[in-house]
Amino acid sequence: MRLLLIRHGQTIDNVNGAIGTVVPGPGLTELGLRQAAAVPGALADERIDAIAVSTMRRTHLTAAPLAETTGIEPQIVEGLFEITAGELEGRSDQDAVQTYMRTIFSWWTDFDARIPGGENGTEFHTRYDRAISSLYDAHPNGTVAVFSHGAAIRTWASWSARNIDADFSRGRTLENTGIVTLEGSPAEGWVATHWQGTPLGGVALEDASAPDPTGEATAR
Repeated sequence: MRLLLIRHGQTIDNVNGAIGTVVPGPGLTELGLRQAAAVPGALADERIDAIAVSTMRRTHLTAAPLAETTGIEPQIVEGLFEITAGELEGRSDQDAVQTYMRTIFSWWTDFDARIPGGENGTEFHTRYDRAISSLYDAHPNGTVAVFSHGAAIRTWASWSARNIDADFSRGRTLENTGIVTLEGSPAEGWVATHWQGTPLGGVALEDASAPDPTGEATAR
């Protein structure tokens, strides 16, 4: 299976540097809609067999242009939503952002570490693994475009791919509509073949002024 893990387009939370994980969440900014519109052209050489989205509105809007181009109806997969922020929801201050991201990266050594009021590592990886496994069961030899979220993609991909570690993920950005490509299966494991941190439509669609905490490189 070939997984195209695509981060959603820009939202107002990304612009404000706020942690936003509540379902359904906000839609896309004007830039986010342009980023979404560029996705079909950027993936023109891919043979897409299925499109998956999370329960969050921003993934639906990002996937819509690709769905229209391919004629494929997006499938809502429950477990693909963002890592829940709990007590940190809606906050943009440095303490909240650092607590959220550092807890996530601590899962490499401590799956029991919990975001205050949110998920721990076991809970996140269990539900995301289940979501990906359901897509594999339906399309074992296919290419699936999965529209998901910055922290969720970075965390699951770096943990699941045997050729990526936490330092690799921590040191790389995943801007809105950035993409991480994995190949393999739940049983045999995954290999990351591509990590494009910039928008699929090119750097002209990047907002360098946005704080965007879940997409930026993270200090130890």
